[in-house]
Amino acid sequence: MAINRSQLAKELEPGLNALFGMEYNRYESEHAEIFDTESSDRAFEEETLIVGFGNAQVKPEGNGVAFDNASEGYTARYSHETVALAFALTEEAIEDNLYDRLGARYTKALARSMAHTKQVKAASVLNNAFSSSFTGGDGVALVSTAHPLTGGGTFSNRPSTYTDLNETSLEDAIISISTFVDDRNMILALQGTKLIVPPQLQFVADRLLNTPGRVSTSDNDINALKNMGMVPEGYSVNHFLTDNDAWFLKTDCPDGFKHFERSPLSTSMEGDFDTGNVRFKARERYSFGFSNPRCLFASQGA
Repeated sequence: MAINRSQLAKELEPGLNALFGMEYNRYESEHAEIFDTESSDRAFEEETLIVGFGNAQVKPEGNGVAFDNASEGYTARYSHETVALAFALTEEAIEDNLYDRLGARYTKALARSMAHTKQVKAASVLNNAFSSSFTGGDGVALVSTAHPLTGGGTFSNRPSTYTDLNETSLEDAIISISTFVDDRNMILALQGTKLIVPPQLQFVADRLLNTPGRVSTSDNDINALKNMGMVPEGYSVNHFLTDNDAWFLKTDCPDGFKHFERSPLSTSMEGDFDTGNVRFKARERYSFGFSNPRCLFASQGA
């Protein structure tokens, strides 16, 4: 339905001083702190785990060398969604407006809606990270104590008991990341790189990572996290996280969080011959997800 003059009555009256309610500062591109962006030219993208070799074996003298097999593991699929929004203005509403070009004003509001939606969809990967209803290619949630290994066994990327963000829990997370294994149970050289928190934890994160001394102690000890540079990219606040005590430690694992851009944001405008209405549309296609769950260690909070 087109926006008509009855919906814009005040905008048509002489003496109106200001219009407000659509122009605000906004949090933009917070997804870039989490996801690596790649382009796509198909309906979906798939990334398949390649399982390499296990430990080398001792070869007894005179015996033949042992052979090992490589294989494929699970496949992560990124299905692109089309996100769009539109509005229409009647011909009479455009003709009678006294203050501004209605189309230009509402197009800004359209862009704001599109940008907000993108941040919500990106953050949903973390907001649903603990839910068994949102599984990755390995069949379990992004954050789990039982990620299956192709060679047998499992690995965990969360504390055995959920904990709040503090010095001890963050140090334990860093230790756990350093002992992550591949699908043949060989230890990987991974480290935590960036702490991602909701606004409610930004002050805790800043104290943990940026104070020279230990937090909340009377001892004259150094802050080992800061002194050793254990979280080299510091912390990032994501305002679209829905759990106010959940925290996420991103790692340097390759092929972790991915954002595929199928069609970038585009806008279009056209007039309707019969009604004279002018229609405005914004559209883009993209997907957010993850391939390798070793890209994250996280806790829901206590």
